[in-house]
Amino acid sequence: MKRIGVLFENNECIVLDKPAGLPVQGGKGVGLSLDSILNDPGGRLDPAVRIEEGKMLLLVHRLDRDTSGVLLAAKGREAAAKFSALFAAGRARAGNSGKGAVLKCYLAVCAGRPAPDSGVIRTDLDIRGRRKTAETSYARLNGGPLPPGGGEFSTLELELGTGRMHQIRRHLQQIGCPVLGDDKYGDFALNRALRKQGAVKRLLLHASRLVIAGEGIDISAPLPECFAGFFREGRG
Repeated sequence: MKRIGVLFENNECIVLDKPAGLPVQGGKGVGLSLDSILNDPGGRLDPAVRIEEGKMLLLVHRLDRDTSGVLLAAKGREAAAKFSALFAAGRARAGNSGKGAVLKCYLAVCAGRPAPDSGVIRTDLDIRGRRKTAETSYARLNGGPLPPGGGEFSTLELELGTGRMHQIRRHLQQIGCPVLGDDKYGDFALNRALRKQGAVKRLLLHASRLVIAGEGIDISAPLPECFAGFFREGRG
């Protein structure tokens, strides 16, 4: 596989540009995971990172296997505990941008057009048998027609108010605007048609920006080429 881009590094962490298709954790049937790469980078990070002897690179948060973009790994257990606490303490929102506040932004291409064009989805989600509060803010950037018979698409910018499993994908499904290419919560017939036409080959969800206030971290990941056509062709 190609080397994984390192977007940022300091004494406590690195921020990676995770490629789509790479699982973050190993398991049954998983040949290569980001965890295993971080345990033994072996020249697979670009550029190579500096880490003290006896320390390991530890993931602090997760992205779905087919989601690309910014992902933070801490250098050692002490740093991992610090960043884990920051992520757990709350996300940066209006009125909550003080030291340590965390902002996680995503870009997505979805089917249809949300109504209204911007808003907040607050719908509890079932997480391992328990109902959990979940909050996703979104704003429509542009949109346009899909290939003949496919309807309309919208490009969205999203911010997480909570960090539940598959939260963005599930929330967008609930408002009738599933992420294109989503093989779990998407419009399966539409996805098949778009794949057949070569218009969509993967889940169109990208972790575009990570900000941790007061930590000198405000990092954006470049938009993958498979998104670019939608953003170029889209209109209001």
